[in-house]
Amino acid sequence: MTKAADFKPKHFKWEVQGKVATVTLNRPERKNPLTFESYAELRDTFRALNYVDDVKTVVVTGAGDNFCSGGDVHEIIGPLTKMKMPGLLEFTRMTGDLVKAMRACPQPIVAAIDGICAGAGAMMACGSDLRYGTARSKVAFLFVRVGLAGADMGACSLLPRIIGQGRASDLLYTGRSMGGEEAERFGFYNAIHEPEKLLAAAQDMARSLADGPTFAHGMTKKLLHQEWNMGLDEAIEAEAEGQAICMQTQDFHRAYHAFANKQKPVFEGD
Repeated sequence: MTKAADFKPKHFKWEVQGKVATVTLNRPERKNPLTFESYAELRDTFRALNYVDDVKTVVVTGAGDNFCSGGDVHEIIGPLTKMKMPGLLEFTRMTGDLVKAMRACPQPIVAAIDGICAGAGAMMACGSDLRYGTARSKVAFLFVRVGLAGADMGACSLLPRIIGQGRASDLLYTGRSMGGEEAERFGFYNAIHEPEKLLAAAQDMARSLADGPTFAHGMTKKLLHQEWNMGLDEAIEAEAEGQAICMQTQDFHRAYHAFANKQKPVFEGD
């Protein structure tokens, strides 16, 4: 198994405290835009987390007062205008692979979002399991404003499931910014916090999840994702199978014995 200490990313910050890893997009002078290299490195990192046993949850945030302004205009958008179809398709598949990797890794991902969260940054937020924001933050799916479809990186699948079809249609057709209080009201944010308390709140939630039955959390995440494509009967069967697997874990037995002894269970993720 890979260890958290083996990760040495070049294009973002990687910090681990206990069982929680924090990914920080770290170009604050440009509002943390993504480049070809950072897209690929983020994709590869989330893929590798499938094989990491000492990281149980991940926090994603941005340096400075912004989350992510999307793809870098000069380093990505400009070169894209000069590419032919094979290169364009290779790029769009790579960006989508980042979201796929975020959804496929077993660790719950908590996004801490302040300031600008736009384009690909907004899709990284959608790819997370929980989203905490600030009242001053602005979330925008900007694709239409540069002449592109709102259908990018899974937006037409993920966003309606988070906030509903009508609200998603509004944001994807117009490309308008959604303020923090509106984002919380829509259900995009699980909660909003003061900017100086945002990262700590996200990390506290991540630590709480990391101290829980993490094998079971991975099963929950897997089924939340897979059941989108299932009918109710298939979903109930998948959950029956998943729950039967979880019932074989030591954490399940720990919880029972703790309850019987009127104690709080201490989960170990096995």
